[in-house]
Amino acid sequence: MAALTDLSFMYRWFKNCNLVRNLSEKYVFITGCDSGFGNLLARQLVDRGMRVLAACFTEEGAQKLQRDTSYRLQTTLLDVTKTESIRAAAQWVKDQVGEQGLWALVNNAGVALPSGPNEWLTKEDFVKVINVNLVGLIEVTLHMLPMVKKARGRVVNMSSSGGRVAIIGGGYCVSKFGVEAFSDSIRHELHYFGVKVSIIEPGNYRTSILGKEGIEKRMQKLWARLPQETRDSYGEEYFRVYTDKLKNMMQLAEPRISEVTNSMEHAVISRSPRVRYNPGLDAKLLYIPLAKFPTPVTDFILSRNLKWPLHVQRLAAWP
Repeated sequence: MAALTDLSFMYRWFKNCNLVRNLSEKYVFITGCDSGFGNLLARQLVDRGMRVLAACFTEEGAQKLQRDTSYRLQTTLLDVTKTESIRAAAQWVKDQVGEQGLWALVNNAGVALPSGPNEWLTKEDFVKVINVNLVGLIEVTLHMLPMVKKARGRVVNMSSSGGRVAIIGGGYCVSKFGVEAFSDSIRHELHYFGVKVSIIEPGNYRTSILGKEGIEKRMQKLWARLPQETRDSYGEEYFRVYTDKLKNMMQLAEPRISEVTNSMEHAVISRSPRVRYNPGLDAKLLYIPLAKFPTPVTDFILSRNLKWPLHVQRLAAWP
């Protein structure tokens, strides 16, 4: 048994240390570099000597990142919900990389809000998240694929543990399940072109994806716009408990986001990138097991996390 453990460790060590050659000549394009994972990854890959093409949503974010790094990093503006913006960014990347192509595309841009119980949300709330996390990711990928194929490079897509098990309502988990399916399908298709596809499925980390406004204020806005009938069916106690659970989840979020960017970096520079990365203890010990349990078991565990709605309590108490 000890020998098998040693062999497993040596195999993992070899794969982690078996890096791509001539990194200084390779280009990587990263979306969502204003802050969080994308921003830190851009800095790490610059330190590796790579040529980083960083897409930011705001001029302020682009200027700050450019100032804080070296000449090996260049920035552009990108709104992944607008086709014309994606088309312009793709042309800019093509002008930079020339005939050698694009070694790595990292689809990192994403949003998480609005989120909450599905019945409390509108179609527009779902579309706002899905357009960034899924439709935007797909469109960016489609525009960049010819350059990635030319370099026989790789695509790295930011998913989430919420793409394996639906832990919250709204467009976030819906979009991340979509990212998983899209990533799996292009991995099968691009294998013949020598292109590798990796999926990052982090647990709960503290980034700006959760927004600047307090969770209590956001939930109060959702609650206030609901019809009275809907509020009565859930009850004030359900609203309070649900909001408290979200606040606790945000407070427990892991601040060391380098655990995620190290996984992303490995997917970019390793000769043997993994198909899936699961940074975070909560991902490894909670969310991934929940995704693999029989559905009734997962449903039971997740249902214990919340108070019953008032309407259900009344039905249960009916003689």
